[in-house]
Amino acid sequence: MSAHILIVDDDREIRDLTGRYLRKHGFRVDSAPDAKEMDRLLRDGRFDLIVLDLMLPGEDGLSICRRLRAATRIPIVMLTAVAEDTDRIIGLEIGADDYLTKPFNPRELLARIRAVLRRAEGPLPHPEGGTLVFAGWRLDPARRELRDPDGVLVELTAGGFDLLAAFVERPRRVLSRDQLLDLTKGRDAQPFDRSIDVQVSRLRRKIEADPKKPEVIKTVRSGGYIFTLPVERQ
Repeated sequence: MSAHILIVDDDREIRDLTGRYLRKHGFRVDSAPDAKEMDRLLRDGRFDLIVLDLMLPGEDGLSICRRLRAATRIPIVMLTAVAEDTDRIIGLEIGADDYLTKPFNPRELLARIRAVLRRAEGPLPHPEGGTLVFAGWRLDPARRELRDPDGVLVELTAGGFDLLAAFVERPRRVLSRDQLLDLTKGRDAQPFDRSIDVQVSRLRRKIEADPKKPEVIKTVRSGGYIFTLPVERQ
């Protein structure tokens, strides 16, 4: 069955044009102009991804994103205006899986949606299989689950899981931002994409004792990042 997309944008022309384009490429699409209609649609149906505008009447996109992430793991692609760089970063930090600036090319939105859905639905290839263990933490690629040393399930976005998997598959190796983009986004990575930095910051808050003084995922000046812990496969 084709993926079901929910577009939340108060611009009717954007909803209509984007909806027609996505339907043309095989998706089922519903749309809403605001949070109230979005909530009604979410109660009545199942959606695989939400395209969420940042600037909405009433409850804005950041508030909606925060609320949705607390209640569901539905992937979110956020739409922002060029001047809203700070809000875009906040959106990624509170759980959006990707972003796109307006005005956008529908083909690029289609590529972003497909990339996010791939990350959300399909486990990364791990030919050796098994669970990856580091400092008591357990990463299960098949189930796409992360558990802390006490066995508690830790919620990660699809992008956050893929980023952590990229690190633990390559422990104690310096990985550049371009390499990490390639490993987590593949061909859909964009030049000068800084979302990796935001994802790393968010991931540190999940697994570091002190995210402001990271010891697990360290920054390498002019290099990228390195996962410092040894990793065992069980």
